[in-house]
Amino acid sequence: MCGIIGYAGHRDACGILLDGLKRLEYTGYDSAGMAVVWDGRLDVRKVVGKLCNLEGSLQKQCLSGPLGLAHTRWATHGKPSVANSHPHLSCDGRIAVVHNGILENYTELRKRLISEGHPFVSETDTEAMAHLVEKHYEGDLLRAVRRAIQDVEGAFAFGVICIDQPRNLAKTVTVE
Repeated sequence: MCGIIGYAGHRDACGILLDGLKRLEYTGYDSAGMAVVWDGRLDVRKVVGKLCNLEGSLQKQCLSGPLGLAHTRWATHGKPSVANSHPHLSCDGRIAVVHNGILENYTELRKRLISEGHPFVSETDTEAMAHLVEKHYEGDLLRAVRRAIQDVEGAFAFGVICIDQPRNLAKTVTVE
């Protein structure tokens, strides 16, 4: 099972997110990642292996900003790799998504999104959600997430951030 955490506030997100992941460490161990929004940028760090690998990477150069998402992964789709680690990004790199659960209609979504011009860089079901949110995004992140989850089937939790809305963290949980 994966672990997800998000933060939106006035403090720097990196340390808060890393502390949250440490508390969730038992829930995922094949990779970890973090995305932080600051000053019109979405900075992402992803590593394979235990959480200490992400912590070491962040000690060299911490991500900075008041909005972020982080994730520990237990692989369900695709082998442990940096490409398959979360967060996953939209085509334009403006939206980041973390996910716990399984998208049961992932194969159909992937085929449809590829036919619409969305390139996939991972083997994960989560990447489909990043592309779906991007497809529905028209300036309102929460509305785009709500529209995107209408297309997916399964039991899941998502956290989504966008550089256009540096104070907003969209989240949703659905259990079938």
